[in-house]
Amino acid sequence: DVQLQASGGGLVQPGGSLTLSCAASGTSFDDWAVGWFRQAPGKEREGVSCISVSDGITLYADSMKGRVTIFSDHAKNTVYLQMNSLKPEDTAVYYCAAVYAPDGSAWYEEEYPYNYWGQGTQVTVSS
Repeated sequence: DVQLQASGGGLVQPGGSLTLSCAASGTSFDDWAVGWFRQAPGKEREGVSCISVSDGITLYADSMKGRVTIFSDHAKNTVYLQMNSLKPEDTAVYYCAAVYAPDGSAWYEEEYPYNYWGQGTQVTVSS
């Protein structure tokens, strides 16, 4: 059974940094697409970034482009989302999601391709 464990959230001041982790159990991420999504209070969930672990191709939403980096660690079977220059509007619950995609596909605009989701980790940006 595939399970995703998202972690790394917390309280950070504006301008600060956090690195979120998405660890997989029950499978290797090698041929998978992994996406990060977030949901702020009162708003719909939106995509932030995604990676095709097999190809290393990464995509970023405009909302956080230039401030986030998504990358994977094969040895740890984990995908990370490094976030810098955080703003109060980045406050949200961040979710990772994954789907088997050996063709190198990856998405952040759509949730439907992803069939495994982590439990979410809260990121609060506040002084």
